[in-house]
Amino acid sequence: MTFLRSPSTYSVVRGTLISPSKSFIQNGEGGLSISINSRYNTLFPRPINKGIQYGLDPKEYGPLPSHNFSGHPYPFGIDPVWNLAENKLTFINSYKMKLAVILGLIQMTFGVVISYFNYRFKGSTLDVYCTFIPQMIFLQCIVGYLAFMIFFKWFTVNTHTAQPSILLCLISMFLKFGAPLGEDNELYANQHIVQSALAVMALICVPWMMLAKPFIERMYPRVRQASYTQFDNESEDGGESDDHEEHSMTDIMVHQAIETIEFTLGCISNTASYLRLWALSLAHAELSEVLWDMVMRMPFSMGLPVPGKAVMTIFVFAIWAPLTVVILIVMEGLSAFLHALRLHWVEFQNKFYKGEGVAFLPFSFERILNGDVDD
Repeated sequence: MTFLRSPSTYSVVRGTLISPSKSFIQNGEGGLSISINSRYNTLFPRPINKGIQYGLDPKEYGPLPSHNFSGHPYPFGIDPVWNLAENKLTFINSYKMKLAVILGLIQMTFGVVISYFNYRFKGSTLDVYCTFIPQMIFLQCIVGYLAFMIFFKWFTVNTHTAQPSILLCLISMFLKFGAPLGEDNELYANQHIVQSALAVMALICVPWMMLAKPFIERMYPRVRQASYTQFDNESEDGGESDDHEEHSMTDIMVHQAIETIEFTLGCISNTASYLRLWALSLAHAELSEVLWDMVMRMPFSMGLPVPGKAVMTIFVFAIWAPLTVVILIVMEGLSAFLHALRLHWVEFQNKFYKGEGVAFLPFSFERILNGDVDD
């Protein structure tokens, strides 16, 4: 986006959302760090309790939750007593994976919404009805329903009965179309009816995206001509006029089919790609715990008197702090930056960004003197 002045990209994308100031980035990262740590109830790698009664029995060192559940969940974030459980890693991983899916849905939905403003900017009502609406319905019927089941399972959890797998519910949406799921595999009553309706809506959106726009443009040429009038006028100023009417019906169908297949398959693959957030969080948490347990806890396991432990802690901290900065901040910070950049560039921007428009030419006296600049 730095090298194109693309009329198909809405101005919001070229503004502060994509190129924020340095202070905005720093404040945003700091606020997000505080938010996430408070959500996990941790400080560095250590769990903290906010002076609130545990929702689970802290004396229960086996798998949690158990029959000792008080009936009142921890009011905010993860109950710190999970750090004492044998199945801690299983529970935390499941929680992080679900958060990654929810964040992915939010960002992909935002990308589709931006495409709506692109179509409005181009004056293409046809794209709104034949591209934006079916894409939004398809995304919400599959990934949005997955996020709904995640929240539904969180708010209606019953620790005394086995809970059905959300992933199996999503798979049965297509493989067991219309068939009852059984009491052990249902999250709510008549779930198979709701899933069948959503599957039908998602399947209808595929030919809607693929065929509606080409056939309408074929039957009503003025609709297609009106969609490109604004850009034809702009391209005439740059000397790069494109004759959109010369495209054959076959070219239009192939182009629309490629975009439809890319979007429909991308809804699944892009959602899975957001699981890299879970992987990064898992690596960071495990490295933090290893550094704390193998370095910072060393003085407290040597059997030294209290003054000796205090002095030893100072020297150990001198080792722990550089390792934390180099491994957890520098290396993992670079890794997180690259993964976030990929999520923005591929999973987010493929919902709305088109690399078209007028090529950007920086100001140059040499080009002016050589007469290479058009008026």
